[in-house]
Amino acid sequence: MPDRYEHPLCKRYASREMQAIFSDDSKFSTWRRLWVALAEAERELGLGITEEQIGEMRANVLNINYDVAARKEKELRHDVMAHIHAFGEQCPSARPIIHLGATSCYVGDNTDIILMRSALLAIKRLLLTAVSKLAGFAAEHRDLPTLAFTHFQPAQPTTVGKRATLWISDLMLDLEQVDFVAGRLKLLGCKGTTGTCASFLELFDGDHAKVLELERRIAAKMGFDAAYDVCGQTYPRKVDYFVLSALSGIAQSAQKFSNDIRLLSHLKEAEEPFEDGQIGSSAMAYKRNPMRCERMAALSRYLVSDAMNAALTAGAQWFERTLDDSANRRMSVPEAFLCADAILSLYINVAGGLKIYPKMIERHLEEELPFMLTENILMACVKKGGDRQALHEAIRRHANAAAAQVKQLGGRNDLLDRIGADPAFGLTRGELGALMSAKGLTGRAAEQTGEYLAKVEAALRENADLLGEPYEDQITV
Repeated sequence: MPDRYEHPLCKRYASREMQAIFSDDSKFSTWRRLWVALAEAERELGLGITEEQIGEMRANVLNINYDVAARKEKELRHDVMAHIHAFGEQCPSARPIIHLGATSCYVGDNTDIILMRSALLAIKRLLLTAVSKLAGFAAEHRDLPTLAFTHFQPAQPTTVGKRATLWISDLMLDLEQVDFVAGRLKLLGCKGTTGTCASFLELFDGDHAKVLELERRIAAKMGFDAAYDVCGQTYPRKVDYFVLSALSGIAQSAQKFSNDIRLLSHLKEAEEPFEDGQIGSSAMAYKRNPMRCERMAALSRYLVSDAMNAALTAGAQWFERTLDDSANRRMSVPEAFLCADAILSLYINVAGGLKIYPKMIERHLEEELPFMLTENILMACVKKGGDRQALHEAIRRHANAAAAQVKQLGGRNDLLDRIGADPAFGLTRGELGALMSAKGLTGRAAEQTGEYLAKVEAALRENADLLGEPYEDQITV
């Protein structure tokens, strides 16, 4: 609405799928599914709950009467009780047994775990798609020599494909973390107000076995193998930290990738997708600003900082329960997923349409190639009987003179001419020419790319059912 603040993550950046996972419909229908699971398990273990009551509840899981819940929350100042009353109005016969023995965290915390697991699966799909796009790019350019940089200063050449494997490797590490975290999520279960299960023990007349079985059955009904062994009223808030840390890792990878593409864009060696009618600047019509990568970097910083919320919240908990986590988690957890979703959607779009300019790559490589060749020249001359230390000093002098020619006079790099004319090196024009190959300076870059991509492709095949094309292009910065 134009007269109210709307969160940019929803309005501009995140996908509809991720927004749906954390929507009110998803949240409150899961609450109701948990109430149904609780009633079913309690009935199965002997409590006086009828199939008619449970059927009435099942029939209204998706039929959420938001107006009643809003009215009740205004009156009761308690969201869970408001929804219990709203559900009860739709299920009059079940009203007396809804939420029987449970506390608010039974629906709140279990739902959070369920939604996070769904969201992690969506994030995994996006990660795999990004990896797939980059793997195709790396395979296409595995042999193309390019100038490598350390400290953003020219260094030994690599290949464009090998550089792409560095981006892929970061995402594969993120994939491992997402799988690790998602695979270890457990439900809170039905632990009661302080985690002792006292209310359920009372319901089952002191039968500890039935209380344990109740929790096992609820977990199974909700698709989980287990609940956390011990808790206070909530599941351990460190779990949120582990989840958001995995998402933060994705942001770190994306920021590094986006920064590299922005630098390559400045060098005119690579470029993110740019539409025919796209405007780069409102003032400078010629501009082709890397706005998608810039947006990726901006969102990545937000996500990395958001992960601190979970760490601070985990450490701030008192004894069995305190409520100063609630307002923070309502924002920090969904926003982290929405942000990760937006970042990876951008990543997929950029990686899938990344443009390379080989002539500019070759030009920059040739400008620096004489310096790159000096180590090979040194080794070749020593093999012919030269003095390594004396030759090293000669190369140093010639290199400084050639650098001055480039930097101070704007001239070409004439280092190889200087070396060829110096009798101390004893190199013929043919011998010098044989050393002047960029491919000979890339080491095992092409082979490393092929070897690594074989492993990546194996992982992609294992997860083929999760690969897709989720990107919805959002035009705003």
